[in-house]
Amino acid sequence: MLTLEEGILAVKLARNTVLDHITKDTKPELTGFSDVFSEKRGVFVTLRKKGELRGCIGYPTPEFTLKAAITDSAMNAATKDPRFNPVKEIELKEITVEVTVLTPPELIESKPKDLPKNIEIGRHGLIVKKGFRQGLLLPQVATEHDMDEEDFLTHTCMKAGLHPDCWLDEDAEVMKFEGQIFEEVEPDGKIVELKLK
Repeated sequence: MLTLEEGILAVKLARNTVLDHITKDTKPELTGFSDVFSEKRGVFVTLRKKGELRGCIGYPTPEFTLKAAITDSAMNAATKDPRFNPVKEIELKEITVEVTVLTPPELIESKPKDLPKNIEIGRHGLIVKKGFRQGLLLPQVATEHDMDEEDFLTHTCMKAGLHPDCWLDEDAEVMKFEGQIFEEVEPDGKIVELKLK
């Protein structure tokens, strides 16, 4: 787990990365970070404009150091999320930044019909994988959209471009993970740790 101070640093790193990438096409200096930033971690960076999603990209598994994963995810969330046009400099004063640090995904080993019993809304994020397709939803998505366990599974399948009930298929893999969430309360403002209900 990150301390609040480390979480604040993570969000500031993500914001500074977006700012530098958009305004100067450079990356911020990656020195002076605590040891946790050198550990390999999964991470997602989410950008919101006036409360609406503006970009969200990350790494579900711990492939890179935390600081490298944050900088790469922040640049990609701002400029490479295929759902949105690249963020413009003028928008930055309206955008809040959120960083979610993930635990390694864990395969849920149960019969498909029992999957909902193994998911805790407000605690778990989900990955559904079938064939070459994979979808991921962060823990906060279920609480933000008032989903129950079955809704959450269904929407994760659809995120993967699969049919809504693919989680009931024997050849579908369903994994869960947890996330520690740090976010700006207002654009470039106070940073807090978000506790889900």
